[in-house]
Amino acid sequence: MPTTKNPMIPPIPNLPEGCIPARITAQHKDRYEAISAQGTVYAQCKRAAYRKASPWDCPTVGDLVALEYRPDGDSLIHATLPRKSYFVRRAAGPVSMQQAVAANFDYVLLLASCNQDFNLPRLERYLSQAFSSGGEPVILLTKADLVPDPAPLVEAAQSISMGVSVYAISAQTGKGLESLSRYLTPDKLLVLLGSSGVGKSSLVNALMGQDIMTVRAIREDDAKGRHTTTHRQLLSLPGGAAIIDTPGMRELGLWDAQEGLRETFQDIEALAAQCRYRDCTHSHEPGCALREAVQAGLLSPQRLQSYQGLRQESRRGTERNHAKQSRGLRPQEGPRKKIRKEDLESPS
Repeated sequence: MPTTKNPMIPPIPNLPEGCIPARITAQHKDRYEAISAQGTVYAQCKRAAYRKASPWDCPTVGDLVALEYRPDGDSLIHATLPRKSYFVRRAAGPVSMQQAVAANFDYVLLLASCNQDFNLPRLERYLSQAFSSGGEPVILLTKADLVPDPAPLVEAAQSISMGVSVYAISAQTGKGLESLSRYLTPDKLLVLLGSSGVGKSSLVNALMGQDIMTVRAIREDDAKGRHTTTHRQLLSLPGGAAIIDTPGMRELGLWDAQEGLRETFQDIEALAAQCRYRDCTHSHEPGCALREAVQAGLLSPQRLQSYQGLRQESRRGTERNHAKQSRGLRPQEGPRKKIRKEDLESPS
């Protein structure tokens, strides 16, 4: 097979012998689709390399990997290379564990629709995890054609976004899509995140200039969506950028998002520093600056409640991470093979 060049695969030195760099573009349980100098290939993790690996050590969409190319049958992945960004969530289910969503992106596009499903606490949750990912969050208010004026919703999102850019767009009419051109530059990778039915697939179709993703209607009674995308996949866009489409999330469980919470709730963090007691729980102590701000109308009780709930949830994930590390397990990074993070930067 003739070799091909792809801007999504930067040259990486010091790979294991016999391996070439590749980028994961889709995951089907234990089987992966990847692009490499040999074109599109299917691959599986080499058992010996991943025998003791935790789930978060294994590749996810967007990851760069060391690939042993095999022209006949599945190629073998020898190592997950160091990540420059990594979006995770707490996996659904009774067992608390981390689930990788996407890796090595530059921008995190957080989608919320301009209908009755618009929810500020949910947006605060997504922002908190996005700030912890290493990518730059951007908020997109989709389906702007469904409301007479999306400006009030934009202002509401801006009030809790701490300087994050907010755009009202419509994939149906094309409104606001031109504002995304600054993010769609060559070699940039974006990931789309949001609940079911917010219009991720419609946005992908609009950016691709063709209908490559199936679109399903939302439920009329509550404006909630249905799953269209069934697995994460990376798609190359016209112009050289790429985008990772993800299935809609019914819920986003926070995992070790303390840093992101500090970014999302900068206003509350600044007020908390003025509390009389350093270990103030903001529930009953005298001299609590947060409760005083609520009483004075300077801080909404809903935002304070959201902050307290998310902080407690994230703290539990952080404690689990530390417990895993104390047992010799790594919470995020895959096996390292003398490869520096700087080697993953896109070539200029």
